[in-house]
Amino acid sequence: GVMSGLMQMLLLKVSAHITEQLGMAPGGEFREAFKEASKVPFCKFHLGDRPIPVTFKRAIAALSFWQKVKLAWGLCFLSDPISKDDVEKCKQKDLLEQMMAEMIGEFPDLHRTIVSERDVYLTYMLKQAAKQIELPRASETEPKKYIPAVVVGVVGMGHVPGIEKNWNSDLNIQEIMSVPPPSASSKIFKFVIKATVFGLMGYGCYRIGQRTVQFILSMPAAQSYLQKLTEIRSQ
Repeated sequence: GVMSGLMQMLLLKVSAHITEQLGMAPGGEFREAFKEASKVPFCKFHLGDRPIPVTFKRAIAALSFWQKVKLAWGLCFLSDPISKDDVEKCKQKDLLEQMMAEMIGEFPDLHRTIVSERDVYLTYMLKQAAKQIELPRASETEPKKYIPAVVVGVVGMGHVPGIEKNWNSDLNIQEIMSVPPPSASSKIFKFVIKATVFGLMGYGCYRIGQRTVQFILSMPAAQSYLQKLTEIRSQ
């Protein structure tokens, strides 16, 4: 989708800004977790987060047109310096909670789709992974035996409070996996974007074609050929 693609481009810009400022790319903790998991015999590695396209589409659908413009504007002109000391400060729970509260105040629907819903999804996936493991039985009559599963979950710090809150709840992720239909304003915006793009392409082709024709007609060989045609017609 147009909006989803634009949002991904803007978030890639943010990621590049963080990488440039800190000298390292975001998500290093997940890459490190993958390396460590590969060293443990019989360890299974699960990507337990909600698929990015679903999160993006739900987040975009939750925002009004002006909220989308405001968010895009802020991401486009992101230039605040980030230091490693700033990263260490963000690890403090009180500062993290303050930042989350600011996000809730400015974009409550965005916080719900990007943070709160993913808290539920991450909790659900962790609980699925943490289910007891049934041991193989020699026969059908033998009673079932289980052993506890050993699970290590690697998540962003901002998701920890939500996971703790949802852990003892009965969770259903079907609702947060559906993508709502686009709103009327979104359809209009898409139409305007497409019309603008195709209009510019058409105008560009027209100008290029016009200049090409003028260039060809200005060539001596073409002028000589046109002159001959004119003489033939006059006869």
